[in-house]
This record gives sequence, C-alpha cells and structure tokens, in this order.
Amino acid sequence: MNVGAGAGSYEPADRDVVAVEPSETMIAQRPAGSAPVVRAYAEDLPFEDGAFDAAMVVLSDHHWRDHARGLAELRRVARRVVIFGWDPATVLDMWIVRDYFPGMQELVPAGYRLAHTLARLGDARAEPVPIPHDCVDGFFHAYWRRPEAYLDEEVRAGISVFARLDRAAVERGVESLGRDLESGEWERRNGHLRALDEIEAGYRLVSSG
Repeated sequence: MNVGAGAGSYEPADRDVVAVEPSETMIAQRPAGSAPVVRAYAEDLPFEDGAFDAAMVVLSDHHWRDHARGLAELRRVARRVVIFGWDPATVLDMWIVRDYFPGMQELVPAGYRLAHTLARLGDARAEPVPIPHDCVDGFFHAYWRRPEAYLDEEVRAGISVFARLDRAAVERGVESLGRDLESGEWERRNGHLRALDEIEAGYRLVSSG
C-alpha cells in the first residue's frame, strides 16, 4: 500500500501495489497502467486489519491532519511500515528556510516529530538519508547546492511547500534570494556547500515491523 501516493512516482513496478490518495487532482495525473488507487485519507483507511504486507509513505505524512491517527492506521492494516520523511526539528538547519522561507515553520503540523513517529510505531528505527547535490527528485531540499533553481517558477510548482506558503511570502523569499545570488551574498554565506557531494538535511527512512 502506498499512502499519499500522488501521481505514483515512487511505486515499485515489481510488487502488487494499492495506492491511497485523497486528491482527485493527483489521482487524475496517475499514468495509465499504474497501480489501482483508492480515494481515502491516511487517518481513515478503508481496509481490514493486516490487509497488506507493507505500507509505504514517501514525503507525504507531513500533510496528514492527525499524525498519530495516521500512524495507527498504518500499523493496523500493514505488517510492516516504511516512511521516507523529514525531521521537522531540523527546519532551520538549512539556508532555504532560515534565510528565505521561514514561514515553513508554521506549516509543520502539531505532533509531527520524528521522536513521536518512532514512539507511536513501536519497534521503529530511523536512518539518515543524505541528499546528493545532483538529486533529480525535485522535493523541497533537493536543490540545496543549486540555489538558482528556486527562482524558477516551474521548479517551485513541483514543491508542495510553495503551494502551501502565503504567496506574498514566497515572492519575498524569491526576490531576496535573487538579490543575494546577484550580489554574491548567498555565495559568501553558503559557498562552502558547493564543495559537498551530499548533505544531511533532516531526511529519514523510518521502518517498523
């Protein structure tokens, strides 16, 4: 089961998969031949106890309205749970939030903490997932060494954070980043990142079961 499946980008082709996605817009973007999809929320999964060998969640649990209930539902319907997510305790560690889009802090839902996730899943463990400098998946921190990318409206359109932030705040952040790139201020503050091949940005692979 792929919860918060979106357009199905992360679904394995060599497994029998059932996708769960609440958004009709995202469901409409799923390509022909992709896994069957059920329109539902993580907090109320329409499946019997133990119906799945495994449940996967990729960069979507921060959208849940009730994180504790969503985790409980995953444990109920699946024998193993694997979550690729982000630790909100690291929200100000990276320049993109700290210097340009601080409003992201307000988007972190109550109860969404890595420690809470591990405790609620029970026998869970978390492994850091470093982000390579040339990451091809365009999630929020993917362009940590390519700051110019955040000036591209098409790039931002593929990142859910920018859709949820106040539009004026996004515009202010983009303008500020553009000025700092042009003046060299970004380079003075963050130029050391250009020498790194990968970075720890708070992303974790959590597995249980």
